[in-house]
Amino acid sequence: METILLLTHTEQDGSLAKPALEALTAAKSLAAALPGSKLVLGLVGAATQVGADQVAAAGAQQFLAVTGPEFGHSRYATDAAAAEALAKAAQCSLLLAPMTSRWQRALAGVAQRVGGKVETHASTVSVRDGKVTVNRWYYRQRMEAVLQRVQRPWVILLDPGTQPAWQGQPGIATVQPVSVPIDAASLRTSVQGFREPAGDAQTIRPDANLLFVTGAGWTKKQADGQAHVKDAEKIIADCLRLSRASLGSTKSLVDLGGEGQAVLSFLTHLNQVGQTGSTPRHPKGLATCCHGEEPHTVGWRFINERRAVNLDPNCGWARGKADVLYVADAFAVMTKVNELLSK
Repeated sequence: METILLLTHTEQDGSLAKPALEALTAAKSLAAALPGSKLVLGLVGAATQVGADQVAAAGAQQFLAVTGPEFGHSRYATDAAAAEALAKAAQCSLLLAPMTSRWQRALAGVAQRVGGKVETHASTVSVRDGKVTVNRWYYRQRMEAVLQRVQRPWVILLDPGTQPAWQGQPGIATVQPVSVPIDAASLRTSVQGFREPAGDAQTIRPDANLLFVTGAGWTKKQADGQAHVKDAEKIIADCLRLSRASLGSTKSLVDLGGEGQAVLSFLTHLNQVGQTGSTPRHPKGLATCCHGEEPHTVGWRFINERRAVNLDPNCGWARGKADVLYVADAFAVMTKVNELLSK
């Protein structure tokens, strides 16, 4: 019999964010596929009752929580201690958690402390022939592996966006507190505050409905024989502001600065998608001025609807890598799109 511990951390208001609710969906499905299994929810945060009540109707047999102001922020020492205490209190054989930056940093060490093994970037957790099975991608989503382990506890970190978020009515959960003694040495790292760009300067939005991808063509010479980088910046920035899309880029465009060429000022390597960047999971994607090279399109593997704008009808996007290809000038198309969005 497997005991499944879903480990979550609460937000500043005590609630559970979308990655935690997605991991809850996976944990519930796994528990349903394992006869006689037990599902336990473990929460960590400055306040945990709100989060527990939020998922009270999810069907967990037990709620455990490590609560206190020292657990309100991400810190390896306190996060690892809290996760270890919850794992031992639940006596879990399987520990599932959303792969947030907070758990990604701490849970490998927790697996070592409890004598278990850890799997990261899991996309699916299921049961095959009575055995728990994890699917995950390697080499920038080019190869998928199917993994099984005998050793327990098995710590599994689930990639956000791979599962639908659990939905249900809030209720009242009975939470059992778990005590975790924290010494002064564990509090040496402190959070002084938050620094983040203004809302209109933010270009990476994981929850956006649209991924807008820029290609190197935006900085190349146009029909008049001149490059129009400043015009490109304004068109792209206006589109992001009006559509609230997330911005992606090919590696070639991000790296142009190292070659002494003009670049878009707001692009960094964090915007890269493809073989050398991220693999986003937005409902829709629009690539503009892209060559359609295979490493870039690999990064689009999990985009549901893919469209592209390119002047070259023989580009890679025209060979089945986009659902719809618009053979047109991206400057003109996006200028018109911005006009329509502004109305």
